[in-house]
Amino acid sequence: MKADAAREALVRRGVRLNLLTLTWNSVEGVVAVASGVTAGSVALVGFGVDSGIELAAGLAALWRLRSDRRAADRERAERIAHRLVGASFLVLAGYVACEASVALWNREPPEESRVGIVLAVLSLAVMPVLARAKRRVAAGLASRALEAEATQTSMCMWLSAILLGGLGLHAALGWWWADPIAALAMTPILVREGLEGWRGEDPCGCHGCEGENRRGGTDDGG
Repeated sequence: MKADAAREALVRRGVRLNLLTLTWNSVEGVVAVASGVTAGSVALVGFGVDSGIELAAGLAALWRLRSDRRAADRERAERIAHRLVGASFLVLAGYVACEASVALWNREPPEESRVGIVLAVLSLAVMPVLARAKRRVAAGLASRALEAEATQTSMCMWLSAILLGGLGLHAALGWWWADPIAALAMTPILVREGLEGWRGEDPCGCHGCEGENRRGGTDDGG
């Protein structure tokens, strides 16, 4: 009974964290796209698209958490949610690679925007905290899907850091290419995470999570 109560507490915490993330990504996406369209800023619109992709991954993780009560539902939701989060990584990788390649080809410097800078700074402050908290929940529930979604939350932080770094290097040294090059360097990581999720592989490179899920399902089924 204590184990069941502890698991339910973790699920409730995970739901709260995901709702907070979904709210943040929704507000961030709307503000970025609206500001980008108004100012004609491709970078800001892109920031909003990224938020939309993360929103899809967050919804998959929330469904996984809502399905945790019964072992049979949990295992099915775990598999499907892991694949959905993996797919969102692949979409994000394609988007980042396309945007960065176009920027390099057209020699486009990063567009300075107060709204973009504020969003990026806030993301750098909020996302690491959310990612750490979600990883603790994922570890407690032995969920690969939730671990993958927490990793995507971390990726949002890194994309924000790249945006700020690109603006800083362009302003200080005239290195307009720093932003797209850094974004391209992230693409293989995004693809790897996406393929692991789509194939249902363990993001930590071991099979411990799968074993924990089996044991958890057996306990709950008894």
